[in-house]
Amino acid sequence: MTQRRRVRIALHYAVLVLIALVCAFPFLWTLSVAIGTEGNVFSFPSSFVPHAASPANFIEVFRVIDLGRYFWNSIWITFWTVVWTILVCSLAAYPLARYRFRGRKLVFSVILATLMLPTEVNFLVNFITTTQLRLVNTHLGVILPTVAGAIGIFMMKNAFEEIPQDLLDAARVDGASELHIFFRIMLPLALPQIGALTILTTVTTWNNFLWPSVVLTKSELMPLAVGILELSGTFGSATRVIAAGAVLTIAPALIVFFFAQRFFMRGMEGAIK
Repeated sequence: MTQRRRVRIALHYAVLVLIALVCAFPFLWTLSVAIGTEGNVFSFPSSFVPHAASPANFIEVFRVIDLGRYFWNSIWITFWTVVWTILVCSLAAYPLARYRFRGRKLVFSVILATLMLPTEVNFLVNFITTTQLRLVNTHLGVILPTVAGAIGIFMMKNAFEEIPQDLLDAARVDGASELHIFFRIMLPLALPQIGALTILTTVTTWNNFLWPSVVLTKSELMPLAVGILELSGTFGSATRVIAAGAVLTIAPALIVFFFAQRFFMRGMEGAIK
């Protein structure tokens, strides 16, 4: 290995480490604040080494709010959002990928065009629809407006397009119905992309704050990301306790992504192809 190549590799790693530190800075700062018990939280420059480290702030979180209830609500909402997102996006992507009909490209273009719209644009329509269906203050009202996403349809469409047409033709010759082909052939062969979509939907739903806070007003129904707001008082806030609650909210999503990132990268690679 030449000296120039070594320098180039070292620079690449230095840039990657710098980008990683920039991305991880908010979480590292929040973790430092949550563990520490002394010193000015908003001092600048701030130190990542906490003063008088203690789990007292995390214990206070469990004392102030019903963390177990919020945690279960998040699991329940996330689980059913993932299930319905995979089913709906797959059913929408299958005809777009394997059938040839008039307006197919236009339909897919309109679906992709929705990616350019801010999420908040849909809130008014979704809230009116949810209200008319009497789904306000229900978990179903949180789940339904999020299950049909353009990203999921795009990923599953690309996954289905990679499956050889000869395999589907052989199944039809053997008398297999379209539902049989979809559930017994298409979905099993698209498992890497389904895994990537599962991880992406899980992390997004777990951290979702805005829509659940609009639909849910009852405390016992709120997910973890919304329930943490109860740590903020009316006339004052304990910043370190709020930071501890934020760490407890983020940690499960980070753990899931850490252990499943290779499946996510494999699925995203297939979706991009």
